[in-house]
Amino acid sequence: MNFLPEKLNQYVVEHSQEEPKILAELSKETWQKVLNPRMLSGACQGRLLAMISKLIQPKVVLEIGTFTGYSALCFAEGLSKNGKIITIDKNEELETLQNKYFSKSGYRNQIIQKVGNALEIVPTIDEKLDLVFIDADKVNYENYFYLVIEKMNSGGIILSDNVLWSGKIVEELDPKDEDTKALLSYNKLLISDERLETVMLPIRDGLTISRVK
Repeated sequence: MNFLPEKLNQYVVEHSQEEPKILAELSKETWQKVLNPRMLSGACQGRLLAMISKLIQPKVVLEIGTFTGYSALCFAEGLSKNGKIITIDKNEELETLQNKYFSKSGYRNQIIQKVGNALEIVPTIDEKLDLVFIDADKVNYENYFYLVIEKMNSGGIILSDNVLWSGKIVEELDPKDEDTKALLSYNKLLISDERLETVMLPIRDGLTISRVK
């Protein structure tokens, strides 16, 4: 979802770095073959994710929510030498498509795929984390945060996607809407936790950048 008028959004895209060819191919195949393709990071947001990774040059990236692998490949662009990405998704049906593009990318040996429940997998990760991307089921965003915060290096970055939730976070709350309720609580947590410096960006469906002090 874009919150800018279409013309203005197109101007932004045209004046941002063009996505690599492999990501354009992955985006096209995702839209052709996968349910809910709008979950894919768009070209502009993808370039932002890659830029953040290049600025940090992380040794260890944790991604909660792989989908078809677009964002993982963006983060891979900025990995430090011998760096790695641990990416988790519960949908095993997407593994084949993920592997296809991970193998074509040149980053295959630096990407570790894990299939299953992130709430169970994250506690088994022993490494300290430099960059975390939370982009999975919204009702568990806070649970994911509490699982990763103690594993973060000082200066590490936590990125949280879909924090504007199609604008629902400023509309009257439907008591049955658990996702919006969870995001309202999560957004409040990020801005109030004294361990973080946080800024929310109105890019696509909302992306929050939180730096660990």
